[in-house]
Amino acid sequence: MTEPTHVPAADENQIMAERREKLQALRQHGVAYPNDFQPTHHAADLHERYVDADQPTLEAKQIQIAIAGRMMLKRIMGKASFATVQDGSGQIQFYITRDNLGEEAYAAFKHWDMGDIIAARGTLFRTNKGELSVLVKELRLLSKSLRPLPDKFHGLADQEMKYRQRYVDLIVSPETRNTFRARTKALSSLRRHMADAGFMEVETPMLHPIPGGAAAKPFITHHNALDMQMYMRIAPELYLKRLIVGGFERVFEVNRNFRNEGVSPRHNPEFTMMEFYAAYTDYRWLMDFTESLIRNAAIDAQGSAVLTYQGRELDLSKPFHRLTITGAIQKYAPQYTDAQLADAEFLRTELRKFGVNPEAANLKNAGIGALQLALFEETAESQLWEPTFIIDYPVEVSPLARASDTVPGITERFELFITGREIANGFSELNDPEDQAARFRKQVEQKDAGDEEAMFYDADYIRALEYGMPPTGGCGIGIDRLVMLLTDSPNIRDVILFPHLRKED
Repeated sequence: MTEPTHVPAADENQIMAERREKLQALRQHGVAYPNDFQPTHHAADLHERYVDADQPTLEAKQIQIAIAGRMMLKRIMGKASFATVQDGSGQIQFYITRDNLGEEAYAAFKHWDMGDIIAARGTLFRTNKGELSVLVKELRLLSKSLRPLPDKFHGLADQEMKYRQRYVDLIVSPETRNTFRARTKALSSLRRHMADAGFMEVETPMLHPIPGGAAAKPFITHHNALDMQMYMRIAPELYLKRLIVGGFERVFEVNRNFRNEGVSPRHNPEFTMMEFYAAYTDYRWLMDFTESLIRNAAIDAQGSAVLTYQGRELDLSKPFHRLTITGAIQKYAPQYTDAQLADAEFLRTELRKFGVNPEAANLKNAGIGALQLALFEETAESQLWEPTFIIDYPVEVSPLARASDTVPGITERFELFITGREIANGFSELNDPEDQAARFRKQVEQKDAGDEEAMFYDADYIRALEYGMPPTGGCGIGIDRLVMLLTDSPNIRDVILFPHLRKED
């Protein structure tokens, strides 16, 4: 008999009590959790290497195997039994007989449970049904599982439980394991292409005396030894640009940002960004480079630049579109005229229709550009399914971006949207220290007026610019959102191993 795979909640305590009794018996007979077994093989490698080997070939070679993993299935059939064992690479079948193990060892195996970590030595063979298996000559219990695994047919059905107990989700869900393998491949791709383009990977502080580099509400903490308030970083931008000043002409960082904001399918307060900066480039170069990074990440992670996202094709192989803010509004809401989009009062009236309060702190003193951006967010942003660079953002919402030399009030900035979500934000960097100081002062005015996301004045960053920063382009790519696209994941929590949740109670 095997243990039922579906365990009612009321029975879990009883099962755990029985398993603890088994553990106590193990302790009485010696070491309950031994640590003296070293696998020589992994399941996936064996399947790949011997995919074409038939039984006569395997029998002739007598391939010696030492392998360990979690027992996911057990079938007891008198003097012979089968067990499906899962290691970090995949699954393989064990064929276990009383004749090979001996009476005592075989009897012990029959009392082991699903979820136990077991190890075997034996030879590789193929069953009559053609399944590659291990003919077990020696079998050991390495780690006793005290809690029963979820129903093998339904897996971990409670979505919140998948996030809270990711370790169980990874055990029972191959889809989850594949998602995080794809994430690792995407990150490796990004790092490889950055290195190939001459970028140096660096690390900058997580604790900042002044939060900066983005418009966001920070997490606040206290440094006891220095007796000073500090902030978890909202972006590494200002430190990376200090490195450009210092002479490192191409730098990038992949690391965490922290923003004290809401949790949603596309927001987590702790998230991963890749930011990169290249001297002697501008936002046009950045758009071309960012496009190639994302396309290559898709190919390296999933084998193709043509994906399916939530049942709809997403083609990253074609050139990405480019639209201005007003161009995007008029594409997806063609009822608006040029004159209307240049009328502040009209824009405020339209925003009210969408439930946006134009008197809120972030819009109360907004100019035409910021009001157009707010209307864009309501009318066009969610419609941008195909990769689209929205370009030429207004100065008032781009305090770190270089102003256009030809169009007043506009910066050389873009945001990349795919499937209606912002994936990247980049611009030609503002390297004029006097202009930057004036923009910081404007941000302070907005903060004093109640905008919690407005930036602080960073005097040291101004001092760095006063030494001279070369013309530079910089961009940030949201890694979690990118992985959502590459893995067909609807929720950002699906691509973060341990997302933030409310207290369990």
